[in-house]
Amino acid sequence: MDLKTTYLGLELMHPVMPGASPLAHDVDAVRRLEDAGAAAIVMHSLFEEQITREELGMMHHMLLHDDSNAEALSYFPAIDDFAFGPDRYLEQVRAIRSAVRVPVIASLNGTTPEGWLSYAQQMQQAGADALELNFYHVATNPLISGADVEARLLETVRAVKARVTIPVAVKVSPFFSSMSHLALELEAAGADGLVMFNRFYQPDIDPEMLETVPRLQMSTPDDLLLRLRWLAILSGRTRLSLAATGGVHSGTDALKAVMAGAHAVQMTAALLHHGPGRLSTTLRELRQWLVEHEYTSLRQAQGSMSLAKSPNPEAFERGNYMRILQTWQPKVTSR
Repeated sequence: MDLKTTYLGLELMHPVMPGASPLAHDVDAVRRLEDAGAAAIVMHSLFEEQITREELGMMHHMLLHDDSNAEALSYFPAIDDFAFGPDRYLEQVRAIRSAVRVPVIASLNGTTPEGWLSYAQQMQQAGADALELNFYHVATNPLISGADVEARLLETVRAVKARVTIPVAVKVSPFFSSMSHLALELEAAGADGLVMFNRFYQPDIDPEMLETVPRLQMSTPDDLLLRLRWLAILSGRTRLSLAATGGVHSGTDALKAVMAGAHAVQMTAALLHHGPGRLSTTLRELRQWLVEHEYTSLRQAQGSMSLAKSPNPEAFERGNYMRILQTWQPKVTSR
């Protein structure tokens, strides 16, 4: 069975790979992922706050008795809160690149042009085969419009693409008002791929301690539905490589993503819960379904369930909307 796919211009043996996660912190764990069949390795993100915090940490030691600096420093997470600082991250890129034969995709989450540009170049120099720009931005300022947020993203992509030669994918949240239009704008800005979607982590409130507390909720297969919707909408309408991340836990999930239009499928929660072996299981299930249904290659299935393959996509979407709303029936209880 031919499972080959092309993602970000990279020829891969199949579409399944680990998504950004702590598994990339350990080179031995990365080797196990490759042994399990990973098509590529996506590293965890380097956050610009790590870069800034490390620089301010040096300032803190230099100005240890300067009280005016203490409050400003307190806004940043402690250095120990991060697995790697920026220099260690680049070392890890080099180590993983040397340890595996599959492509290595570095990930960067920046907030300012300086943070994006400097480290994007350094990740390329460290040996990354591609770069994932993890754009996680919550617009809390009411003076910042949706257009402003999109303009900032597009400016970042154009600037990064002007500095690096490796492919660049953009990982975004689903909360843009017109994802289809944004995809075309990203393509025009030079992006090579679109990763859907960023998990929107929401803090909880501890009423006893009167503080917000982080809450990590792993994805479930239900999370895949939103990804399938937008993969199906965008497939065939953009030249961007499309990747699904969030909700892929099995070969059936991976198959659905591919049928909707994904060129790559990233797994994270399932690997954290069950280990690298889940990747092998997913591949086996994907291959088995294709063989049983007499497909000769993955490309036959790719995008086969996209809206572009529907004779009337808009009517299809409207019809699904109405049908779903009318499927609910009250339970009949016996007296």
